[in-house]
Amino acid sequence: MKNNCTIQLFAYGAWHDVGSVSLLGAEAQGWRSKTYTGYAVEWAIEHGGARDAHAFASPFPVGLQEFEQMHWPVFLVDMLPQGFGREELLRRLGLSPTAAESVDWRLLLAGAGNPVGNLRVKEAADWLSANAGPIRGFTDHKVAERGADFAEYLASQGLFVAGSSGVQGEWPKILLTRAEDGLLYLDHSLPDERAREHLIVKFGRGTNEALATILRQEAPYMALARMLGLRVHADLVLQQRALFIPRFDRQVTGSGVIRLGQESIATLTGIPGFGAVPSHDEVCRQLLLRCTQPLKELLEYIKRDVANLALGNKDNHARNTAVQRDFSGGIRLTPLYDFAPMYLHPDGIARRIRWEANDGSAPDWSRVIEKVCEVAQALMADKRTPSVQRKALREVSRPALVESLHFMVGPLEMIAARGTDFGLEPAVHAYLKLGIEAQAQRLANLN
Repeated sequence: MKNNCTIQLFAYGAWHDVGSVSLLGAEAQGWRSKTYTGYAVEWAIEHGGARDAHAFASPFPVGLQEFEQMHWPVFLVDMLPQGFGREELLRRLGLSPTAAESVDWRLLLAGAGNPVGNLRVKEAADWLSANAGPIRGFTDHKVAERGADFAEYLASQGLFVAGSSGVQGEWPKILLTRAEDGLLYLDHSLPDERAREHLIVKFGRGTNEALATILRQEAPYMALARMLGLRVHADLVLQQRALFIPRFDRQVTGSGVIRLGQESIATLTGIPGFGAVPSHDEVCRQLLLRCTQPLKELLEYIKRDVANLALGNKDNHARNTAVQRDFSGGIRLTPLYDFAPMYLHPDGIARRIRWEANDGSAPDWSRVIEKVCEVAQALMADKRTPSVQRKALREVSRPALVESLHFMVGPLEMIAARGTDFGLEPAVHAYLKLGIEAQAQRLANLN
């Protein structure tokens, strides 16, 4: 098997060969294998210095420099199928669904042909095209009920693999695109000129009532997030045991489909693999350093952590938050996703990403604000920080942060008092009520 892959990037209505990744270590080491990553010369000259959607990721600016690492570049790990997508693709490749890291490279070369964002692995796209079946559309109802003909069609495509190999996570998911005829098609199978709407559909699994509750509550949780002033892309729609989630990495315009760059905060902070996580402090440092409007993104990030704590969303691993990059230099957090009452998960999921030395039973938000302001001051004083970024960082101040967090107090108190009016199931609301009130009080006490 070849020891290098071509990275393609979608821009200006077409896929471009923009670089490559070569294994310098053994394939059997999986994502832990040493690699060399580089941009194609023509792309590097044309877009030199870019960290936006023209780049692999914001930590990998376009240029002629070499990136040699003791592991895969983390943006490549972002494209590696996980969860149900991984299991089904391994089966289709004739490998054990429980195969470990030694098969990562083979999995990448088949499963990274249609990921979220604007990157793909060319060899995987070729594999997907060579193994494509007939194009067939289905109604929303047929998808939601997972009817016999829809299930049979998926099975002929490798069960969930054709649609979900680009989506990580433990829930069965497929990427679907609505065409001009109103029907839904597997995303990779539909030409862009027919696309009208892009969706992720997440299906319920098994008979566990706690998991069913998590899925039922995800749409109301997104509405609550909007109430709390968080960045929300669109309403989610639950039909039977299928959650229809509009995608925000695609924009359908009169001149075609735009694919925006997307990277996880694992990529943003340079942490490979799936077990390790950065601290909130390090994420904030990178947001301040990379984002076009650092104060706005810092506030969004802190507010999301307040919401996660108040509403029991403990599953805050390094791929449940991401950064979006456009083609005009903009770098920002994506809209919120995977926001649900994960405290209900039967596996007893623990809070993953924490504030350094300030995240026991509850973070001290005053200390959080003090620390991030210190980070902003240090970046402004660092001559390596671009001058444009140093100027933007002047807006980061304690009063600005406190004022914005105070705006969450009223909505939190309203949710605590009347959560069932906004879609929380009674048992969920009863469990969360005291915690929501506590978060509201902590924010109200900030000065």
